Order: sequence, then C-alpha cells, then structure tokens
Amino acid sequence: MSQSLFTQDHNNELKIIEFLIEEEMPDGTLYTGHYGINVAKVVSIIREPGITSLPSQSDPSVLGTFNLRGNVLPILDLAAWMGKKMVPRPNNKVIVTEFCSVQSAFLVSNVANIHQITWDAIEAPNKYVDVYSNESVTGVLRIGDRVLFILDMEKVLGSLDSRLDMTTAELDTSKVDDAEQYHLLVADDSSSLRHIIKSALEKSGFRVTTAVSGRDAWDYLHGLEAEAKTNNQRITDLVQLLISDIEMPEMDGHALTRKVRADPFTKDLPVILFSSLITDAVREIGEKAGADRQVSKPDLPGLNKIICELLEEKLNRRPWGYGDHPSNHTYPLAQTREARDPPFFYSLSWLQSSLCLLRPAHNHRRERGGPYRSPKTSCDAA
Repeated sequence: MSQSLFTQDHNNELKIIEFLIEEEMPDGTLYTGHYGINVAKVVSIIREPGITSLPSQSDPSVLGTFNLRGNVLPILDLAAWMGKKMVPRPNNKVIVTEFCSVQSAFLVSNVANIHQITWDAIEAPNKYVDVYSNESVTGVLRIGDRVLFILDMEKVLGSLDSRLDMTTAELDTSKVDDAEQYHLLVADDSSSLRHIIKSALEKSGFRVTTAVSGRDAWDYLHGLEAEAKTNNQRITDLVQLLISDIEMPEMDGHALTRKVRADPFTKDLPVILFSSLITDAVREIGEKAGADRQVSKPDLPGLNKIICELLEEKLNRRPWGYGDHPSNHTYPLAQTREARDPPFFYSLSWLQSSLCLLRPAHNHRRERGGPYRSPKTSCDAA
C-alpha cells in the first residue's frame, strides 16, 4: 500500500484504516469484527510473511518474528490477544506499525478501507465498552451500519513489554519550589495515564486540572474568559501551561492547539503536546499548530524538567528546584544569582573587579517574574 496514504491531515482531520478480524465463535459460526487504527501509526500493510517462532515464548498471541527489509520485527496475533480465535486464511494481512519509537506487526484477517474523518466523528467509549474491553478501546467510529472499535495499540504492546507500559511509568516527582503558584491543565483521554500525570505533578507541588478530551480542555479554557475579563486578567494569570495528548476523540491535541493560538484570550498560553507517535511528520504538524514542546510518551518521566524550562522561556519565570544547578540545591525565585552560584563564581567576580581597576562587581539580581541580567564579562562598559 502506498506510503503517501499514511499522512495526517491538518484541520482536526485524520485517516482511519478499517481492518477486519474474522473469528470462529464457540458454536462454529463465523463473525467478522471491524476495527480501526490511525494511519499515522502505520508504516505498511503486507501479506502474511514467513514467521520464525521464538523459543520459550509463553504468550500465545506472540507468533514470532519475521524479516522486513532487513529489520527483524515481532508479529502479534491481534485476535489471540483479545481472547478470540481468528480463522486462518491464505490471504491474511499484516499491519506494520511504529509508535513509541518501536516497530511491531499485527496479524489481521483483512484491510477493508481507509476513511478520512474529523476527530469529532470519533466517540469516546462509554463505561460498558470500557468494562467489557478491559479499557482496550480508545474510540468508537460509526461508518454506515458498521461500528469500528479503535484499539489502544499502546496498551496491546505494553501488556507484552513492561518498558512500553505507560500506566506503570514512574514520572519524576521531585519537589519544585514555588510550584504551587503554577496551575497546569492536563488533557488526555486515557484515565490511567491522566491520573499518573496529575498525581506526579501534584507531588511536585503544581496545581493540576484535568480534561478528558481536547474539547473538554477547550471548554474549560473558554469558560475562564468571563472571569478573566471581570478581574482584568490574562489567561496566564489563571492557567500557566496546557499539557495535552495528541490522539483524543472529539478534538485532538493539534486542533486544540490551533484553537488556543487563534483565540486572542488564549494565544499566549504555553502548550506541551505528547503522544506515542511523535514522528518527523507529526512533529511538523505540531509546530505549525503552535506547540511549544512535543514529547514522546516514553520521555514523559522527564516532564518536570521540560515544564520548568518552558515556564521560564515563555513566562520569564521559573519554578526553581529541578536540578537547575549542578549543586542540585533548591532556590526561591527571588534569590540573587550570587546566592545561587557556587564559590567559584565569587572568585571570578573578584578577579574581574580587580582587573577592572577595582571597580565593584555588580549585584545582579533576578527580579521575581523577570529574566536574568547576566554579569558583564569585560571592562568595556562603564
């Protein structure tokens, strides 16, 4: 299948590959299930290749490995992972994917079509779908008289490789000085990941509000406008940072970022996007949408550092305490630069002052909420 088909659209649009799993029911009848996957995660679609079995593989859904253009990839029987028995056919297909910086392959019965839709066409799964699918469905799409379940492929891989299981990721919870001054909005449709991020950031001291989708996050931000106007405030007086997943039903992170940048009230709000599919193409879309940082899900353990750096860059203020200096001490925002730096700084300052005809060294302070005024390094300024 042409690689040109695997492109993400820019206006809250995406393409979904519809694939089929033909399963044999306990009474011997056949049933065909319809499923979907975002094309941004798909590298190629091929016929079922020759498979080499793995020794001592205990999970029956892992069929083995195969060679694809010089790369040895694992191949997974998706039906077996879901507890189903797929009917063997000579024309079965394999969907080769790449996300979380990992390439994998999934055996399915067939690939039916590619649908170009908008994110708002994807419904969030209701509580019954969540329960009966063990939270392995991230969205529901209705195409004519068919219902497509969009599977959580990250969860599939994470159940087989703990290194890819973001629900067990240990995010940095180091205490950040003055973090309680910063209110962060986190949008993610995964309840488990949303809880992990919120819990970690709150342990660091940040105040956190969560949203279950891009539309939910936008409604929350838009709802702050009346309060801000009444109190003559800006958006960054109420919320200092938006952290959003990219793939979400109803409104994805790219569309959310574009709306934030297009609205005069929210346009200055710093935005971090994260996803399992931060490829070069997806990164370019995020940059055009106006994201300030883009983070792959496996890099989320370092989120604290990224937040501190972005707050300093965009708001000219930084919550100190996250390894800002090799001494790894924590410092309040208003401390002087000399107080934060080690004795070696004093030695250089004293030497500079002596060489400059004993002129006193400047006391370079960082005002609260303002940038540094760096010490002069030559004698050419009076």
